[in-house]
Amino acid sequence: MKFEPINEPLLAEPVAKELLEAKRRNLSEVTLSFDLALSKELCRLTRAGVEVRGRFVDWKVIEESAKRPRDVYVLRAGAVEPAAIVGEHFYKLVLVKWGRPPTLEIDGIHMHRVKDITPDEDTKLKLRNVESFRGKSVLDTCMGLGYTAIGAISRGAASVVTVEVDRNVLELARINPWSRGLDNENVEVILGDVYEVLDSFGKEFNVVIHDPPRLSLAGHLYSLEFYKKLATVLKPNGILIHYVGQPGIKRGIRLWVGVMKRLREAGFSVRFDEISMCVVARLSSF
Repeated sequence: MKFEPINEPLLAEPVAKELLEAKRRNLSEVTLSFDLALSKELCRLTRAGVEVRGRFVDWKVIEESAKRPRDVYVLRAGAVEPAAIVGEHFYKLVLVKWGRPPTLEIDGIHMHRVKDITPDEDTKLKLRNVESFRGKSVLDTCMGLGYTAIGAISRGAASVVTVEVDRNVLELARINPWSRGLDNENVEVILGDVYEVLDSFGKEFNVVIHDPPRLSLAGHLYSLEFYKKLATVLKPNGILIHYVGQPGIKRGIRLWVGVMKRLREAGFSVRFDEISMCVVARLSSF
């Protein structure tokens, strides 16, 4: 499927504070960012609130946003809503640092590392394990907000197939301005469980980026059977980058040890990159 962004203005704490300052100075208009710091546009200030791109938000909402440094609001026609979805789980866009991409939070768990690092920096560390993406075909097993797929394309990948199991995550990616790079003719988005989707591919990928949810949430994506499936879609000398992180490290759990053991059993040569917290695996010896 083709990725289709939703281009609605967004409100976040830094902009809310600037709007309140503009109001204090009795300004009638001001140029600010309503796409999470990617660009700026003119908005009009009235006694009742702010008008931007034909959308209206009253001062009470702006004052509330100024008190919530993590939250993002969508300015839709006739309504202001949190950039969040309540379903089987609770999904929301979370601001990490102004000027950097937001992260996705599901049931309070961040989908990117955010302690002393931003999502784009986290993505760069993972992708640096691939010497060159130039002309390569890439499989991104778990799309999320799409930063991995976008990073691969921006580094010269010829094509990227990215798979997302959760329609709610896809919807938040459509809202997120930093995910718009998925709207690229060389990116294909597939909605489905990658464990099953893999059966539709042959040996057609030079690179696989595997950044799954936690083991407790998606154990089948850490299984020997799944790793064997990954081996069947990689071309000769293909490379697999498998993010594992360090969940449970304070309790002495080293998740990557079991991951590396199963990958070896699936036919990979492996090493652990401590900087990116990824297992780097190849189908032939280093």
